[in-house]
Amino acid sequence: STAAAPSCSFTSGFYRYLLIICQFNRLICSFSDSFDLASALRPSVLTSRNITLIVNASGLEDMSYPQLDGLQVLHIPVQDQPHAPLRQYFDPVAERINQNQTGRTLVHCTAGRSRSPALIMAYLMRFEGLSLRQAHEQVLEQRPFIRPNAGFWRQLIDYERTLFNRNSVQMVRTSNGVLPEALQDSEDSSTTAAYCVNV
Repeated sequence: STAAAPSCSFTSGFYRYLLIICQFNRLICSFSDSFDLASALRPSVLTSRNITLIVNASGLEDMSYPQLDGLQVLHIPVQDQPHAPLRQYFDPVAERINQNQTGRTLVHCTAGRSRSPALIMAYLMRFEGLSLRQAHEQVLEQRPFIRPNAGFWRQLIDYERTLFNRNSVQMVRTSNGVLPEALQDSEDSSTTAAYCVNV
């Protein structure tokens, strides 16, 4: 049977800094940037949202987090560079999110555009059974300016083939550079051009 598409929506009152809240088996919250992240990391916010796991994909290990009972932090030491090995963290991060039975998971990087969306898409493929195209559409719908770099896209494509023995997305050359085929027919040329910034 085909897995039902998860529903995603913004939560009122959190629109200012909330990247995406998706009703999957494990609620995933991702926040947009360091300024907004500071607001999101207030103890009252973490407690009210029952955040018990933070995935820090910023590459910065010296970030401080509130000392709350039950709150765990997973550091992913990867820079937002096309050749950075984010792929090696897809399974460990997805598994850790899936194991977080006691609460919800906050996934953040620095700008909320490349590393954290890529990790969320990997989770959606691994544990929600979505294709890469479907996972991208789910996250993009809630955060239209996600822009995983071309290297991360290639790693996601490789991961999808490992999981499902097929691919729903390919990288193609366009007048704007190399980008996922999911975007090549976009009517908004500024969107496709922006996708190639980090190629």
